[in-house]
Amino acid sequence: MNPFWHNIFRISREELTLAYFLGTLPAFKNLDKGELALLENIVHVRNYLADEMVFSEGDIGSGMYAIRSGQVQIYNLDEQGENEQVVLKTGDFFGEVALTASRPRCASARTTEPTVLVGLFRSDMLEAVRRHPVPAAKILVGLNRVISDRLLQCSIQLQQLKKQLAIDQEQTANE
Repeated sequence: MNPFWHNIFRISREELTLAYFLGTLPAFKNLDKGELALLENIVHVRNYLADEMVFSEGDIGSGMYAIRSGQVQIYNLDEQGENEQVVLKTGDFFGEVALTASRPRCASARTTEPTVLVGLFRSDMLEAVRRHPVPAAKILVGLNRVISDRLLQCSIQLQQLKKQLAIDQEQTANE
């Protein structure tokens, strides 16, 4: 590459940091540098191989994951086998409900290619709340905002499905 263009398109050192990556996630976009540094110190980075399980449906959740690179398939098992819900990519995150509730996972997560995940676990978050209550509260508020947005989207989709079901039932009755 021509050195002139290399300088223009080069990624800064800051953009390569874990704190920078965390700040790009919707749940953490309102955190300042100090709060991102705290978050960077409590997360765990793990490299996964292709086709490696992150967690299985029914496992008790212990935390959430953000995809720093790679892909993760979220799916359920049914009578016919796997029922894919979604394939998540770099910058997506999943499992955030497990930060506040120790409940069984409602789906399975498996990598589809070599993947780097950043895990934030309930035990680490609770320790951060104890030691650093103000920034930890800001982290939890950001996560709450995202969970609320996702719940709203689910409610809207459920209403649309109910309307479509009513239309389909009416059409079937008229035939």
